[in-house]
Amino acid sequence: MIDPLPHTKAEELLEELNDWEFDEAERAISKEFEFDNFSEAMEFANRVGEIAEEHQHHPDMHVSWGKVVVKTTTHDAGGLTKKDFALASDIDALPL
Repeated sequence: MIDPLPHTKAEELLEELNDWEFDEAERAISKEFEFDNFSEAMEFANRVGEIAEEHQHHPDMHVSWGKVVVKTTTHDAGGLTKKDFALASDIDALPL
């Protein structure tokens, strides 16, 4: 089992990301991405899925018209690990 990052380290890594938010209750980070329509949102969600497969680390996603919310945590660690921040960084690198 992987140990979760200390809160201070997670906050430090969060500052390196673009507009991700810390969800204390769920011990997760999340970000909302906006698009012009549902089709673009689905295309983005599918690209996130490909990155998740490469990382072997799978976020929760909510897809709706013009919006995708991505939330990641390391469930078996009971909180955030470096995996979550690496995944978030690669998601941020996707073209919108």
